[in-house]
Amino acid sequence: MTATSNTVPNEATKAAGPAQASPEQDRGVPNLKDRIPKLEPRRRKAEPANPMPVPETPAAPPRPDPATVTFTTPTRRILSPKDHQLFLASPTYTLILSFIFGLSESVVDKPISAVKDSDLSPTVISILSILDEAESLCRDSPPDDQGGSRFGNKAFRVFLDKVKHRSPSWHATLLNISNAAAAAEFSTYLHQSFGNRTRIDYGSGHELNFFMWLLCLYQLSLLQRSDFPALALRVFARYLDLMRRVQSTYYLEPAGSHGVWGLDDYQFLPFLFGASQLVHHPFITPRAVHQELTLEEFGGEFLYLGQVAFVNSTKTVKGLRWHSPMLDDISSAKNWAKIEGGMRRMFVSEVLGKLPVMQHFLFGALIPAAEGMSEPAERGVKDEEEEEEGGEVEVYDDKDGVRHIHQQVGWGDCCGIKVPSSIAAAEEMKKRGAVEQLRRIPFD
Repeated sequence: MTATSNTVPNEATKAAGPAQASPEQDRGVPNLKDRIPKLEPRRRKAEPANPMPVPETPAAPPRPDPATVTFTTPTRRILSPKDHQLFLASPTYTLILSFIFGLSESVVDKPISAVKDSDLSPTVISILSILDEAESLCRDSPPDDQGGSRFGNKAFRVFLDKVKHRSPSWHATLLNISNAAAAAEFSTYLHQSFGNRTRIDYGSGHELNFFMWLLCLYQLSLLQRSDFPALALRVFARYLDLMRRVQSTYYLEPAGSHGVWGLDDYQFLPFLFGASQLVHHPFITPRAVHQELTLEEFGGEFLYLGQVAFVNSTKTVKGLRWHSPMLDDISSAKNWAKIEGGMRRMFVSEVLGKLPVMQHFLFGALIPAAEGMSEPAERGVKDEEEEEEGGEVEVYDDKDGVRHIHQQVGWGDCCGIKVPSSIAAAEEMKKRGAVEQLRRIPFD
């Protein structure tokens, strides 16, 4: 019998029914509906958890009784990793954190204009007067002609000498006492807040000295917690203006600069206090640092924006992504609260937690060293102002008991290689009439 093409359908074929080819299949066109994956909304990746919690503001230790204080000239006491660890576990460390973080908390949601002249105490008014006089001394000490060099101008030392000469009368008025030892303790912190006389440099360590000067006034109850908003928004803002003039006049080199990969060559606390000011702002977001009009309009009210505007003005290339990538990265944060928390972490880890920074820190009677920390005379280390140019001081005894004092020169982590000031480059451009000719990166 001859087979026919009519086959008996099985049960599966019966259930499926007859297959019908689509017009696209007839034309040999593939069915893309079966090949293209289903589109799903992209979910934002969770941010990596930061293992370091946001440091809280510790309770302030009790202030000393002025009658029991034996004033002394502040000296360096952090001369080894062991000294540094003793400091980090000391009441003085807690005192500094309480003071700085307390200042930051006092300005949450406050623009600079929120502090009125009527809010200023007599001590705050005296501090502002001192800063005004210091700026007059800067104007009266013009820089030397150094032929276009962008390194530190030695006329800076003339300015510091004038500050040192005026300091006793300033503190006699401020402290309302004639105690020479007290004036010496206070004056040391004020002198150091303008920069280093030998190296002609300036950085966040000198900025910290300014706040230690204020902390001494607080320790003697000449300043109260009610003064904190004025200290952060009026006194500190005036100090920043003064230091910008000093930096621009004398081409101060950055102390311990990390180049573009640092937050800022010179300042740190404008970013901490400034983030606190903006924590709940209704429309200024972290991305606003890229908007020139926002910086121009609100830079005078918010320290963070004002400092970014100043940084932009001192660079010879245009754009945070090129000259300040860390500030550029931070601008992608969800909100100012995250930035404020990050700045607290940085202050703990990158300022107080770094030996190359804290080796220059000065301890006196009002900001005391911890028990067991090194004595500079015993270790043979020079005073801060007498220190030669170089890096971190390393003091140790070899196996034969011979004492060695080594100071890095070159690529040290702090004060190692001389770094020309970016401010100097901007000022030299101004002298040549090229102030508006910022270079754009070709592929920007």
